[in-house]
Amino acid sequence: TVGSVSRHRRNHRHLPHTVPHRANVAALKQLGARAVLATTVVGAVDPGLPLGRPVLFDDLFFPANLLPDGSPCTVFTDPNDPARGHLIWDEPFAPRLRSKLESAAGKLGLEITVGGVYGHTSGPRFESRAEIRWLAASGVTAVSQTCGPEAVLAGELELPYALVGFPVNYATGVSPTEERREELDRLLALSAKVLPGLLLGTVEMLQAEDLAFDHGYVYRVEGGVGPLAEG
Repeated sequence: TVGSVSRHRRNHRHLPHTVPHRANVAALKQLGARAVLATTVVGAVDPGLPLGRPVLFDDLFFPANLLPDGSPCTVFTDPNDPARGHLIWDEPFAPRLRSKLESAAGKLGLEITVGGVYGHTSGPRFESRAEIRWLAASGVTAVSQTCGPEAVLAGELELPYALVGFPVNYATGVSPTEERREELDRLLALSAKVLPGLLLGTVEMLQAEDLAFDHGYVYRVEGGVGPLAEG
């Protein structure tokens, strides 16, 4: 079974600062999801990143670690919850899922960029030149305003999470060439065609071992590493 969540809702009701990340990810877990394949359009921070070519991210820059309402980005909100703990990653994005995304892209004949650092900012405004320079100095490949919280919350719930970015423009100050609105519209329309096909192609290739959360763990404050023991 494959399900879908539109984080912005119909007609883009939610701008980034009102997306209910905790509710979205909790609902996926409660409905029995075993993995998450997420997509986002991004602004390229790396000037060498081609527009219109999907990026399979392998690292995350999200130092604020806050939800849109300013609260800490965590599912562990009750200090008495015995399941609370520290998320410890080898990396934030599931390598097995990324490998299957890469294989699916190959079968579809898509050119992709494998690897890259996803940078999260809160929005809803776009970033200033100084902020983009900060991201670039931190090694960020591309930036958007929605996926940092998703990756963290999915990790805390031990849901493997992979992220595909679709670069539709260069971030503020990155390109000396003025970008036209028409080109942005064209690339946004292209992303709506390319990304669903890539996800569906990936789903068809998934096997049980791809759904394992084996690239990190939650260190439980009570009981040590891993899932909470049944009592």
